[in-house]
Amino acid sequence: MHLDVPVIGILRGIAEDLLGPIMDASFQSGLQALEVTFNTPQAEKMVAGQVARVPPSKLLGMGTIRNLVEAKKAVDAGAMFLVSPNTDSAVIAFAKRSNIPIVAGAFTPTEVYRAWSEGADMVKVFPCGQLGPGYIRELLGPYDQIPLVAVGGVTGENVARYLQAGARAVGVGTSLFGKKALAERQPVDIAASVQTFIRSAMACPPDLIC
Repeated sequence: MHLDVPVIGILRGIAEDLLGPIMDASFQSGLQALEVTFNTPQAEKMVAGQVARVPPSKLLGMGTIRNLVEAKKAVDAGAMFLVSPNTDSAVIAFAKRSNIPIVAGAFTPTEVYRAWSEGADMVKVFPCGQLGPGYIRELLGPYDQIPLVAVGGVTGENVARYLQAGARAVGVGTSLFGKKALAERQPVDIAASVQTFIRSAMACPPDLIC
């Protein structure tokens, strides 16, 4: 799973009628990948209703895929990629059989290597908030071949440090879209927030020191 824009937008608990406007605003603002968490009410219906509208080169997936049952439902709904908070061998194997990219969750060095060795396209390091960018840098010492996605505690203020530390991408929720913009259901403000966040992320490519 290659991301030219190293940011995955995470939508959790949004109203069903808000996905379309958020998706349009985010993709038009440069976001490449957007996920709806499986534990969002009506998540499958939301994704199924919007996936046909996804522009070329953009991705609409489902996250918080915790087990095989949820993975199958997500793929049936049309999810273009899966993200899990944990490493589940059956979920990874199913995604590979279905030719669906899978970002598998892990935290410890052992879990990170297990997720990668079992076939995850990327490994979601979660939660990152307490340990910060330094933890990503330390993991990449022995695991420099593993594309890591930092999730948990990533903001516009620290995203550059995560990418500088070597994260291939970050997963971001409210701080990407703007808490006030989401609460007030303002697509224009959501678009502005996404643009600002992406500028912060792209200002520090992983191979440069900022």
